[in-house]
Amino acid sequence: MSVQDPITGEVSDAQIFVACLGASNYTFAEATPTQAIPHWLGSHQRALDFFGGVPEIIVPDNLKSGINAACRYEPELNRSYQEFAEHYGVAIIPTRVRKPRDKAKVEKAVQEVERQIIAPLRHEQFYSFLTLNEAIAIKLKRLNERTMQGYGMSRRQRFEQVEQSTLKRLPTYPFVLAQWKQASVNLDYHIEVERHYYSVPYWFVRRKVSVKITENLIEILFENQRIAAHPRSSVPYRHTTLPEHMPPEHWAYKQQSKERFLAWAYRIGPQTLVQVEAIFKRKAHEEQAFRSMSGIQQLATRYGPERLEQAAKRANLFNLVGYRRLKSILKSNYDQLSQDSPESAAPPIQHENLRGQDYYS
Repeated sequence: MSVQDPITGEVSDAQIFVACLGASNYTFAEATPTQAIPHWLGSHQRALDFFGGVPEIIVPDNLKSGINAACRYEPELNRSYQEFAEHYGVAIIPTRVRKPRDKAKVEKAVQEVERQIIAPLRHEQFYSFLTLNEAIAIKLKRLNERTMQGYGMSRRQRFEQVEQSTLKRLPTYPFVLAQWKQASVNLDYHIEVERHYYSVPYWFVRRKVSVKITENLIEILFENQRIAAHPRSSVPYRHTTLPEHMPPEHWAYKQQSKERFLAWAYRIGPQTLVQVEAIFKRKAHEEQAFRSMSGIQQLATRYGPERLEQAAKRANLFNLVGYRRLKSILKSNYDQLSQDSPESAAPPIQHENLRGQDYYS
């Protein structure tokens, strides 16, 4: 069966998912765009909702969407399918490879769907999977209500009589599909998921981690223990970073800001505040001043806040700005000299040999 896009005209082949119950042959069928994991598990969910309960066992084919490794004795389910089984409390026992008798019931159901649903609809044109599945649902209802030879009743009647009461209750909360991937933690303590970068605690750098991806959440696990969780972001080439994941030196750097440095300078004194404001004014970007400010804070630690305030006063007096200027003043002890302004550094000299301005008038 095919679905044609009404805008582009592109035609895609529909995949028909079929499930049936073992005793009654009560059948479910629907069309999906692909056999990929989201559609495969989505069909499982809708089938169980259709039946109104959960059986003890599901016997699927060895589809790659559900089975990582087909094996006669120990088939390996993929992680998403295993989580689905755990959520519904159902056992998954895949058929043996090339053994159709292991699933004779559903093979017969597929044949009935082909004859009673697909064949009658084969000449109709569908422009969405919604309309296709609506048409399938009408035919499916007729199939389940048609009297079966040998039973003298329909699939629905036998289901209600034999199986309905034996099914387990559906879970209270719907299953949330999760996809998994392996990732290496980069040197910047982030991993990449769909071109977005999420942080993990920095001590996991260069470790291999498992990433669980759901519709709204990214969970990161190491040795089956969750070490980080973030809201899922669709913004490419950006970072989502938690402060507690940062190394101490990165945390200290991220805490830097113009406001914090100005508040620190205000506590030292008004002259230091003037000096810090001048440093920020000379930089095109605030971050360019952070290194200078860190150096000035080191001067305050080494020489004391009082001497730094005096050094800033002398630097401001002569319009000197910057870490190196302050360091030079402190190292040379110029901050301890008299700090009269250049214009009044010495009083006017009065001497009889000096001609005053009146002499030249």
